[in-house]
Amino acid sequence: MPRYNYVALDSRGQESTGLVDASSTNEAIGQLRQAGYFPTNVYEEGKTGGTDGKAALRAAKPARAERAAGGRKNIVLFQRKSVKTKILMIFTRQLATLIDAGLPLLRSLNVLAKQERDSVLKSTVNKLADSVQGGSTFSEGLAQHPRLFNDLYVNMVRAGELGGVLEVVLTRLAEFQEKAQKVKNKVVAAMVYPVIVLLLAMVIMSFLMIFIVPKFQAIFRDMLGDKPLPPITIFVIGVSDFMQNHWAVLLGAVVFILAGYKFAARTRAGRAILDRIKLRAPLFGDLIRKTSISRFSRTLGTLVTSGVPILQALNITRETAGNTVIARAISQVHESVKEGESIVLPLEASGAFPPMVISMIDVGEETGQLPEMLLKIAEVYDDEVDNSVAALTSLLEPIMIVLLALIVGTIVIALFMPLIGIISGLQQQS
Repeated sequence: MPRYNYVALDSRGQESTGLVDASSTNEAIGQLRQAGYFPTNVYEEGKTGGTDGKAALRAAKPARAERAAGGRKNIVLFQRKSVKTKILMIFTRQLATLIDAGLPLLRSLNVLAKQERDSVLKSTVNKLADSVQGGSTFSEGLAQHPRLFNDLYVNMVRAGELGGVLEVVLTRLAEFQEKAQKVKNKVVAAMVYPVIVLLLAMVIMSFLMIFIVPKFQAIFRDMLGDKPLPPITIFVIGVSDFMQNHWAVLLGAVVFILAGYKFAARTRAGRAILDRIKLRAPLFGDLIRKTSISRFSRTLGTLVTSGVPILQALNITRETAGNTVIARAISQVHESVKEGESIVLPLEASGAFPPMVISMIDVGEETGQLPEMLLKIAEVYDDEVDNSVAALTSLLEPIMIVLLALIVGTIVIALFMPLIGIISGLQQQS
């Protein structure tokens, strides 16, 4: 049976070399992985690089030096430091596929770095490869790039490394990202229609008020003199005059509202009030609540299933909740679990979770299948989000059409009522 030289990293990140008997390279890699090693180079004895495997490492160093030298040539100001969620999702899926196919982690990173088109992610993957080559674990390398890889990502990878199931955890992580992005896209799609219609209504109203109404006002002044106008016409003309003479006040009010919202969102008390309002908002409140519950269930279920300790998983879930009301409930759950109590009571006391969710979590806790039940809740609420988006879209379409018709119709009626009086007066004179 052939013998293979290997260069590998153990669970502490220490480099080790040696020989392994196997019928193929893939089998040798599998044996090393089962033994808890992370192979960085495996080759048949007497064919490549000498018996101790150091030649492969020396060959990799000039490439890293060349990359580092190339990186020092160009200094870019205001360089982009983030990566789109979709790109990161594809990277995670590809990395999971390569590792599952038997490729060592370091080689997988080098392959992905060569084919990556996004400059930020390409540079980051090269740094990850250098970190792993230098003896660090993959999770330690990820932790050095918090802008791209959040706590959830890093802790799941760390749990996968400790359990020797990195490819499984990466696959779960990719599925988590895909489903979370899918839910986010649906919610954003539901928001796009009303925003576009409202902007269109504002543009049409501003155009009519600033350019059309003043011309009719001059006609009324010339042809009616001091005769009284209908109340609705007086109202529309008053709004038109205000928009023309005090446009700076209106613009300042819009800027003040937006700035006030952003300022409130950055403070703990303001964010709590805004999140509470969002959950109780008509039409959108139910959708936001279901989205938050789906995110909570999927995040906690994925972390616990991947081997992350429950208390640490709750902390990560709280940081990624996206809503302070849900985050506060998770904090209460954390304290309850820390004291050895059930997680059902604090969830029920928070009032943020429906009875069905409480009951399903209670059953999962009693049967010892809490992670599976949490993922099941996430699937159920994904369907609920789909239904809510469809219902919201079908409901918003007539509401927005009626709103637009009401704004334009009010202006048209206000302008034509005096014209009807003028036409009637002219007919009587003739």
